[in-house]
Amino acid sequence: MASRRRRVTAGLLGLAQLGHAQWFFGNLYEAVVKVPDRLAAHGSPRRSGSVVSPLGAGSPVRYYAAAAPATSPAVLAAVVTGWDDRSGRRWLLTAATCSIVGGALGAYLVRAVNLRLFFGTRSVTGDERAMLLQTWYRVNAIRLVATGGAWFAAYKARSRLLQQGSPLGHDRRADDVP
Repeated sequence: MASRRRRVTAGLLGLAQLGHAQWFFGNLYEAVVKVPDRLAAHGSPRRSGSVVSPLGAGSPVRYYAAAAPATSPAVLAAVVTGWDDRSGRRWLLTAATCSIVGGALGAYLVRAVNLRLFFGTRSVTGDERAMLLQTWYRVNAIRLVATGGAWFAAYKARSRLLQQGSPLGHDRRADDVP
């Protein structure tokens, strides 16, 4: 792989690492402090009759939308630019797969849970609320694994690329024994 192409791919993977770290810790924060429970609480703005927007104050969409280009798009671009590097290819594919799975799980949560629970026009019953919250936490746990996997795989792929481009000229894999 050409030196310039390797640098571009490494830069894209660095961006992907940053985006996936933000995504991972944002989802972890939401789970730990129980953001869905707070948004679905009986005293929430929706319950009081106020109009709630997915882009309104306090909405997680606002901070995830800003980082979206640094996640799956950056990884997919890295796959395209770094495909010729056989030593990092499996890590590139792992990062892309995990990122896409995490994004798909996020889209599922928005459609199946968030829109009904937080932004629906009709109130949900206590049982529906409990079921939707349980679904959110279970799917979010899987999404955390996928996002963490994308973050780690992007790190491994980037490490391989940078090691190949080191000034010492080492062209061996990171886990090879010297």
